[in-house]
Amino acid sequence: MPDDALRLRVIDAIGTVPEAAWDALLDEACTPFQKHRWLHAMEREGCAVEATGWHPRHLTLWRGPTLVAAAPAYAREDSQGEFVFDHGWANAAHRAGIRYYPKLVLAVPFTPATGRRVLVAPGEDRAALSRAVFDGALALAKAEKLSSVHMLFPTADEAALAASAGAMTRLGVQYHWDNPGYADYDAFLARFDSKRRNQLRREARAAAEQGVVLSTRRGDALSADDAALAYRLYLSTVDKFMWGRRYLNEGFFRRVLTDFREHVELVEARRGDEVIAGAINVASPTHLYGRYWGCFEELPFLHFNVCYYHSIRECIARGVRRFEGGAGGEHKVTRGFEPSVTHSSHWVFHRGLDQAVREFVGRESAAIEAALPSMSAATGMRPSAPAARR
Repeated sequence: MPDDALRLRVIDAIGTVPEAAWDALLDEACTPFQKHRWLHAMEREGCAVEATGWHPRHLTLWRGPTLVAAAPAYAREDSQGEFVFDHGWANAAHRAGIRYYPKLVLAVPFTPATGRRVLVAPGEDRAALSRAVFDGALALAKAEKLSSVHMLFPTADEAALAASAGAMTRLGVQYHWDNPGYADYDAFLARFDSKRRNQLRREARAAAEQGVVLSTRRGDALSADDAALAYRLYLSTVDKFMWGRRYLNEGFFRRVLTDFREHVELVEARRGDEVIAGAINVASPTHLYGRYWGCFEELPFLHFNVCYYHSIRECIARGVRRFEGGAGGEHKVTRGFEPSVTHSSHWVFHRGLDQAVREFVGRESAAIEAALPSMSAATGMRPSAPAARR
């Protein structure tokens, strides 16, 4: 084989790929979740492994000894922890006698955040190598008798490229807070009418009235010793609801608070010396990603203060451009988070199921596009003129 020929290798453990080689593929459209250390922590600590229904099948493209493209990928036996909900498709397939699982997903486990799904080395032809990865994913899925391939939360340009390679594109909606360059928190509040502005101020004031002090620790102010608290906060939410799942374990939190803490923030709500609530966020220089929240005591507006208002103030002070609060949460709309379209791409091999899913996705996407103006109007926010970035 010529030295410049591309070779696809399917990797069943990301730890076999050197961290430096993997991270050299990251660009500005990537999130911290695409980093080798985050993905490796999920596998090393037993969260995204075969025993939990995530069979690593990472797609890597090599030119000689050089890694030139990669995509984190997993064979799945269910759809838990993906946040692009296809359970209805699986149920319809089952009723029709069509096998839906296992399937192949190109995704970051348990992480509904848009970012590159195909990582390509600088200077390489992104479109060509992305198509090569798609071809590799389809060939792998067919060879291993998987029903379909799904790329979850790709960038819009990746979704368009996948569509040109035969995928259907599904739309979703999340709610994100954007910073056009606010001078301070009052400048943000000024975008609301007086009634809504007073509501937000009243809710934010509740923390002080309850004797609660909010603060954020990040980077070197964190250590593995904080893992027990982070895990307790996580469990306090996932164990509370019927749909909650313990996807992560304390070892994962210990790992990221050791190896990944330059990207981690821990918001704490304290009353005296006691932590009564908190949130674990992941940050880049331009983005904040709300990940896990929990509380040990229920207080009015505590969730909004820990998860939204405090971190919005921090984003303004630090010049962070976007705060993504995660999946769901229509209550975010009235608190400064605006609707943002997300994408996923799907190749379904069974012709009849593919046709039925395409018809559903078409109707769903049309409904989302039609609803976006009213979703935006529901924020109650006046348009903001762009300001110079600090």
